[in-house]
Parts: sequence; structure tokens; C-alpha cells
Amino acid sequence: MARHAAFLRGINLGRNRRVSGAELCSQFEALGFQGVATFRTSGNVVFEAGREAPAKLADRIEKRLAESLGYHVAVFIRTASRLREIASHEPFPPAMVNASKGKLQVMLLPAKPDTQTLNEVLASATEEDRLAFGDRELYWLPSGLMRDSALDLKSIEKLLGPTTMRTKGTIEQLAAKYFAD
Repeated sequence: MARHAAFLRGINLGRNRRVSGAELCSQFEALGFQGVATFRTSGNVVFEAGREAPAKLADRIEKRLAESLGYHVAVFIRTASRLREIASHEPFPPAMVNASKGKLQVMLLPAKPDTQTLNEVLASATEEDRLAFGDRELYWLPSGLMRDSALDLKSIEKLLGPTTMRTKGTIEQLAAKYFAD
């Protein structure tokens, strides 16, 4: 069995019905996954599955959640090795990250963007809002609070497709707890 992390977009945000960690675990277990655990209540689920492709896993989970919750939830799957890579990646110099009053954010993407899209998104970067790409991730270092940023996240999402965002600290903590070598 391979271990994965599923990052769910929009769980327990906005007008949608709140979903407990226990309910999320139950939904994943109903799909036949094992070792299911949630990390915080913001849509981070760790589970073990057979050698099914991550895209197929995401599709199955999205269908199950839509049926049971009554609304669409975009699901972003990362394998254990990919999650460890994201957690250890330093897209910006540590001194720059430490000097920022904002928190380094990781936007999880559905697919690797093409070169034109990469360039269009990176053109949005400023000294106050630095951007860098990983494989299927966009790293954003705001200089202050996210709500004070001038970065046009809606335009970026139009270019990239649906995304979900976590702090790099959340990714690091999840990796240390469930995916340590």
C-alpha cells in the first residue's frame, strides 16, 4: 500500500456544511482506503491505497465527496515522496523568508503548467509578492498578511485552474508527522 496526502479545497470554509475529521475519515474508508487520518480540520487527509494513479484517486474521492456532501470538492493528491520534496524545497532564500512578515504559501495545482502559463503567472510577481514554481506547486511569499496583498489570486487561478493553498509550515508538519523517512 502506498501512502498519499489528499488536500481538499474549500472544506470547512464559506457557506458549505462543516465536515468533521471523523466524517472525512469515514468517507475515505468507505472508498477502501486504509490508515486514514486527518491533519487539522482544513481538508488534509492522509491515507493508504493500492498502486492506483493519483489522478484516479482524486477522481474517486471527488465523486464520493460530491455524493455525500452535496457539493463539489476539488482534491489534490500528492505521493509520499512528492510531499517530502515539497516540504524540503526552499523556493526562496531562507533570509528572505525569515524577513517577510507573511507566511510562505504553497498553492497545489491540478497539473504542471505549460511554459506560457508559467511566464504569465510569474509576471504577476512583485517585490511584495514573490512567486516561484515547483512541479505542480506555486510558492507565494507575501511580504505581509495575505488579505493586504495586491496579488490577483483570481486571475492566477484562471490561468492555472482550481488550486488549494496551505502554508509551507502546514506541509512541513504534515510531512514530519506522517511521511518521515
